Amino acid sequence: MFNDRSSPLALLQTRRSGKPRDLIAPGPDDAQLRQILEVAIRTPDHGKLAPWRFVVVPLEKRAAFADLLETAYRAEKADAGRLEIEAMHQFAHQAPTLVVALSAPVTGSKIPVWEQHLSVGAAIMNLLNATHALGFAGGWLTGWPTYNQDVRAAFGAEGESIAGFIFIGTPGKPQEERPRPDYDAVISVWDR
Repeated sequence: MFNDRSSPLALLQTRRSGKPRDLIAPGPDDAQLRQILEVAIRTPDHGKLAPWRFVVVPLEKRAAFADLLETAYRAEKADAGRLEIEAMHQFAHQAPTLVVALSAPVTGSKIPVWEQHLSVGAAIMNLLNATHALGFAGGWLTGWPTYNQDVRAAFGAEGESIAGFIFIGTPGKPQEERPRPDYDAVISVWDR
């Protein structure tokens, strides 16, 4: 069983992201999404800098988001084919809920930017764990839109970057396990 909510440990042991293309309605309502985002911002944050932001893209704005992706993609790749453009539109319309996570490092702080970036990842993981704890599934995607400057400028200020697009909904088909690393391949005991 994936995302077993019988206990906090069971949830963490069985957590499985949902594939955004397979996530359907219902997604979280406004109150549930607020709970999810409140959990996201309760994350390790050296220096109390809050080096992250989250932008919710409502369903009624998904067509505008798709147009943004298409325009930015065509500006970068003028000879884009129909399938490439359709992929941009499909990306924008996945899942009922979309949250854009931004890395917003505080420059001039004594806290290294690297630590601030780590905090962004922790905040996204908290967001996903809260999503699953409420009975939904979430998927964190990056890809081309994450690194395009026109897309970034539509969501973040200068100096910020998109850390990912988090799609949230209900699994529309049974989830499948993915390969996990072998414990002994990634865990060791320091002995020097």
